[in-house]
Amino acid sequence: MLLSEPYWDHHIPLPKLGPLHSRLVTAFVALICFINSYDGDFVFDDSEAIINNKDLNPDTPLSNIWKNDFWGSNLNSNSSYKSYRPLTVLTFRINYLLAGGLHPIGFHVLNIALHCVISVLMIDVFAILIGGLVHDGRGVKLNLSPKASFLAALFFAAHPVHTESVSRVGRRDSAGRLCPIVNYNYYYSLNAWLLLCPWWLCFDWSMGCVPLIKSATDWRIVWPLLLWCCLMGLVYQALCSQDSNKRRTLTFGLVLLVIPFLPASNLFFRVGFVIAERVLYISSAGYCLILAYTVGYCSCNWKKHKRLLRAATLTLLCVNVARSAQRSQHWRSEQSLFTSALSVCPLNAKVHYNVGKNLADRGNQSAAIKYYREAVRLHPKYVHAMNNLGNILKERNELKEAEELLSSAVHIQPDFAAAWMNLGIVQNSLKKFDEAEQSYWNAIRFRKKYPDCYYNLGRLYADLNRSIDALNTWRNATMLKPDHSLAWNNMVILLDNTGNLAQAELIGKEALKILPKDHTIMFSLANVLGKQEKYKESEGFFLNALKINPNVASCHGNLAVLYHRWGKLDLAKRHYELSLRLDPSAPGTKENYNMLKRKLKQRQRTVG
Repeated sequence: MLLSEPYWDHHIPLPKLGPLHSRLVTAFVALICFINSYDGDFVFDDSEAIINNKDLNPDTPLSNIWKNDFWGSNLNSNSSYKSYRPLTVLTFRINYLLAGGLHPIGFHVLNIALHCVISVLMIDVFAILIGGLVHDGRGVKLNLSPKASFLAALFFAAHPVHTESVSRVGRRDSAGRLCPIVNYNYYYSLNAWLLLCPWWLCFDWSMGCVPLIKSATDWRIVWPLLLWCCLMGLVYQALCSQDSNKRRTLTFGLVLLVIPFLPASNLFFRVGFVIAERVLYISSAGYCLILAYTVGYCSCNWKKHKRLLRAATLTLLCVNVARSAQRSQHWRSEQSLFTSALSVCPLNAKVHYNVGKNLADRGNQSAAIKYYREAVRLHPKYVHAMNNLGNILKERNELKEAEELLSSAVHIQPDFAAAWMNLGIVQNSLKKFDEAEQSYWNAIRFRKKYPDCYYNLGRLYADLNRSIDALNTWRNATMLKPDHSLAWNNMVILLDNTGNLAQAELIGKEALKILPKDHTIMFSLANVLGKQEKYKESEGFFLNALKINPNVASCHGNLAVLYHRWGKLDLAKRHYELSLRLDPSAPGTKENYNMLKRKLKQRQRTVG
C-alpha cells in the first residue's frame, strides 16, 4: 500500500521550503545555538579524557586505542572504568593531528560541525519515517521534505539538552554515578522532563542532586505515574489509531525515544546512570518527531487558532535557541559551568566540590574552603573533598583540623594514596615523625610508583638527620620521575651541607643532563663548585642560572660572594648591589657588602 503525504503536514505553521533551503536553515539554527562555545576551554572530565590521555599522542601506537578504555587505561587494569569507545578516541586523535596539539578550538569546532551535519541529516530521517510516498504525476517517489520533517529537525537542532554533547569536548555517550538498586522510574520521569523543559541543566546529577523517594507519601511519586500514563497513551494511539500516518509517526517517534535510552535505563544490566543529558541525544529525536506531529495535529484540528499556534511554535523554537546559546556559554569555562549548577543541584556535593576546586586553582582558598566544607557536610564520606580541604588547611597552618580530615579520609578509603601522603606531610609538620613515616609508607604501598611521596619521605628523613635514608628515597623519586627537580636539588643541597662536595657535584651534573634549564639546580651546583674553589666553572653556572631567571636575589648574592673570594671585587660589588636592590633584607648580603666596601676603601688608600 502506498502512503500519501500526511494530511496534517501542510497545516504546520512553517513555510514549505525546498530540500536545499530547509537544510541550510536547519544547519544555521544548529550553528547559532552552539557557536559561542567554539573557543571554550577544556572543562570537567576533559582533563582526563583529552589532556592526560596518552592515546591522543601521535607517538603512542595507534593499536593502543583498541586495547585501552576511553580514558587511556588498559582495559585489563583494575583501575580501568571499562568504558570502551575506540572510535571516539580515534576522532580525538585526528583532532590532535589536525590542530597540531591539544588546542580546544579544534575539538569544539568539530563537535559543532558534527551536530550541524547530524541535524541536517535528521531531515531525511524524519522524512523517511513520516513522509511516506507521494505521486507527482510521473510516478511514485519519496517525499523528502515535508514541513513536519523540517520542523522536527529544527526542534532537534535547537534542543538545549544537546548542549553537553556539543559544547563539551568529551563526546562521551554516557554519564552518571551509582545510585541505589530503586527510584529508577522517578529518574525516567526526570529525563523526560529534561526533554519537555530543558531549563534545569547540570553537568553532573549525582551525589544527592536528586533526593531518593523513600515513602509512598512523597508527592514526587506522581511524576513516574504521569510518565507511564503518557507513554501508555502514546502506545495506544500508535497501535490502535485508524489513521495509518498517525500510527506510523507515533510508532517511529516512540521507537526513537525509548530504544536508544534502554542501555542507560538499568533494566537489562547495571550501568550506574542516574541522569545524564548526553544519553538523551538520540532519544530527543523521537521526542522532536512526536512534538512536530503534535504541532501538525493541533494545526489541522484547531484551524481557528492558527495564528496562536504559529506564534507558540515560533516562540518555542526561539526559547530553545536562546537557552542552548546560554547553556553553551556556561560550558566555555569551568568557573561558569560549575557555578551554574549551584542553583540547579544545591544538594549535589560534587557541584560544591568542583566549585571549590576551581576557586582553589585560581588562588581563592578562603572561598574554596566554604564549598569544600559544604561538600563534606552534604556527603560526609566524600574523601576527595576531605583531602582537598585538608590540603588547604595544611597550607594555612591549621594543622590539627587538617590531620582530622585526612585521617577520616584514609579511614573511609584505606587505599587513598594521595590522602596518606598529605596526612604524612601534616604529621611531619606536627612533629609526629613516626606516624608521618608510616603514613608515607602506606601511600607507597597503595601506589607503588609515587615519586612525590618518596620526595616528602626524604624530607622527613632529612629533618631527622637520617641523611643516607633521605638520599635513597630522593634517588627513588628521580628514578620514578627523572625530571623531579626538587628531589635532585635536595640531594645536591644535602650532600653540600654534609661536606660531600665531590658527590654533590656529580649528582648536580647528572641532574642537569636531564634538566638542562633548571636554574635552581644550576644555583646549587654553582655553590658546590665555589666551595671547591672551582671559580670559573662555578661562575658559569651562576651566570646561566641568572640568564634563565635574572631576578633571584640569592643568586646575585652568592655570585657576589664567589667574586669576593676570587678577588674580582668590582664584579662582587655589582652583584651585591643587584641582590640588595631585589631584596634589601637578604640575610648576610648587607654584611658581606659592607665588608667588601671596607676592603675597597683599604685598597684605594693603599694605591693612593
